[in-house]
Amino acid sequence: MRIGVFGGSFNPIHIGHVELGRWLVAHRCVERLWYMVSPQNPLKADRQLMPEALRLELVRLALEEDNDLVASDFEFALPRPSYTVNTLAALREAYPQHEFVLVVGEDNMACFDRWYRTDEILRHHRILVYHRPGYATHTLPDGCEWVETPLYDISSTAVREAMLRADYNGEYLPPAVWKRLSEENK
Repeated sequence: MRIGVFGGSFNPIHIGHVELGRWLVAHRCVERLWYMVSPQNPLKADRQLMPEALRLELVRLALEEDNDLVASDFEFALPRPSYTVNTLAALREAYPQHEFVLVVGEDNMACFDRWYRTDEILRHHRILVYHRPGYATHTLPDGCEWVETPLYDISSTAVREAMLRADYNGEYLPPAVWKRLSEENK
């Protein structure tokens, strides 16, 4: 089975993340998409994250109606910080029957040269890159390809900032995620 690995902090997961996954599966880019909740992104070490168990719970809530979109805590058992190259190697070892394809946004490709052991990632995996607002990465390394998904102009950062407003109503969040976050903030 061809499984897409969509790693991220998902701090919190929003409808753009979910719709992207639905699009990738519907257009047969991958057969299933695993949302790999990262306990700690080494390139974002100074950022405040919601507790990892809560972020995983929110991803599960957001995906509960989509059988081909899967919340994964696979990285929780791996050494930290979470390096993609190590996660992918561990996935190949744990699930040799699957082909793993990395799914990243154009924003992440803009700093791909700062990732740990990118040569090894490219040697073993295809990378699907989707467009992000405000980025103009025109050429991709060999082994990477553009997927022309709809453009989702939403970010977790913008959602977190909006959540600080008293009048925020859960816009851009799946309803189950907003309900859970509302309970958390009581």
